[in-house]
Amino acid sequence: MLSVFLPVASAASFSSSDSHRQDDNRNIRVVTSILPLQFFVDRIGKERVESSVMVPPGGNPHSYEPSPGQMVELGQADLFVKAGSGVEFELEWMERFTELYPSLAVCNSSEGIRLRHMGAYNDGHHHHGHLDPHVWLSPANAVMIASNIADAFIRLDPDGADFYRKNLDTLTDELNGLSAWIRQQLQRVKHRSFLVFHPAWGYFAEEFGLRQIAAEAEGKELTPSSLVNVIGLARESDIRVIFVSPQFSQAQASAIAAEIDGVTEVVDPLSVAYIDNLRQATRAFATSMQ
Repeated sequence: MLSVFLPVASAASFSSSDSHRQDDNRNIRVVTSILPLQFFVDRIGKERVESSVMVPPGGNPHSYEPSPGQMVELGQADLFVKAGSGVEFELEWMERFTELYPSLAVCNSSEGIRLRHMGAYNDGHHHHGHLDPHVWLSPANAVMIASNIADAFIRLDPDGADFYRKNLDTLTDELNGLSAWIRQQLQRVKHRSFLVFHPAWGYFAEEFGLRQIAAEAEGKELTPSSLVNVIGLARESDIRVIFVSPQFSQAQASAIAAEIDGVTEVVDPLSVAYIDNLRQATRAFATSMQ
């Protein structure tokens, strides 16, 4: 698997022209780019933070544009938490955010995480495309994300350092427990491969020794020849379940499922209910690979 490290020299996990809030008597106002990051913010910051998210439930990070109200809210925020792993919304908007609000602190929550390339199975071949932004779907990565966010809170609110560290320790224990539970659920599955439209689960698969077969990448429709190849691959691999993301069209996935006498199943890579969502996804993957 091809992989790279995030650059460290000029992209620390926390950046700001001023590491303290102007008003230390109120909660930290935090805006996150996507819903999973809001989960970590709320679990670590609890009552000492007020959080909101840019890409709302059902929104697609590949195409979402912030509303005027969200831009006003961002201007009032102390901290913006980004995935920092190539989420398209961030690639499109971060430069504008920092130009408009130069005093806004930014936390790169994926600092220190090794990035993998997002692959797609087209025309009978696997292709390595852009870097895979979905780092949060690995519980091991989630521990690092949580730590980066806690560090950002401590820089902005040093008086709450013990509070944030305690919450981080609690969450880290939960995430380690989640990883152990997932490993136990998947250790006896008969097959180790699963087929997805929109390959969001590569970090998850990598952590737990699975093989994600990606029918497409970046939400692009399959060509007729690619469609035939994916159907053939599914039959060869005895795959009967095709996993889809709710943020993308399911039409082609449903067509493939009909051809292989299979079904589609939705797994959401962007749920704010992080732990419950990974448990649900694990059960779905385990059932499909029996």
